[in-house]
Amino acid sequence: MTLAHHARIWFTSARYSIVRTLMFRGDFFIWALVEVFWMTVNLLMISVIYRHTDSVAGWSKYEMMLLVGTSLLIQRFLMGFFWSSIFEMGRNIRSGHFDFFLAQPGNVMFMATTRKLDPDGLMNSFVAAGVVIYSARQLGLHPGAADIALYALMVACGVIIHYSMLVLCIAPVFWITSAQGIEGSYFTLSEFSRLPREAFRGVANIAFVWILPVVVVSNAPASTLLHGLDLRVVGWLLAITVIWFTLAVIMFHRGLRRYTSASS
Repeated sequence: MTLAHHARIWFTSARYSIVRTLMFRGDFFIWALVEVFWMTVNLLMISVIYRHTDSVAGWSKYEMMLLVGTSLLIQRFLMGFFWSSIFEMGRNIRSGHFDFFLAQPGNVMFMATTRKLDPDGLMNSFVAAGVVIYSARQLGLHPGAADIALYALMVACGVIIHYSMLVLCIAPVFWITSAQGIEGSYFTLSEFSRLPREAFRGVANIAFVWILPVVVVSNAPASTLLHGLDLRVVGWLLAITVIWFTLAVIMFHRGLRRYTSASS
């Protein structure tokens, strides 16, 4: 199947998701407001902390806001493009409804993880981007087109890493009855993405920076915007993006061979 074919499938699914959302406008606005409230709480927490200190792990108030805004931007993209589809995948595997994706004219992993679009998550990505822009202006940053493109690339890498980790959290459903405990672990790990890398020392640094790159995904693009291009950081982020996505693909397809379908 060609890339254009998969793009047409995705646009069709996205159009269906938007039409469905417009049929239930109340739910859309309520969930959008809930996400805005949650994002606001995160930002207010920063304001409260910086009333009592000028620096946290070497990061000033607006540097921290830029970091948190970057983390929220990555998470909003993840929520908007993949979240519902990946979490439904676990239920579909248990119920046998996963047969639907096996019968589709496209890559099974692509079909199963991109079928639904959440417009409320995507809408709030503008709020997160606004936090990043506001913080950058307060810091007196004036990034050029190349800097913005590099930042966007690194944010995309962060989305892919989160996507891969989420697939890895759900894939065990192919082997076990429920992966609810494993699914919940993702929420805990994602909380670390809003903390500065410098705050982690010793074992925590090894675990959450090098082994599980939940800290790097937001720190790398934020640091690049703050301090400029660092080829080591960009290279490391690109490398772990490839590694984690490859692990997710391997795990998914190994699990797919274990799937017995509803008819067996």
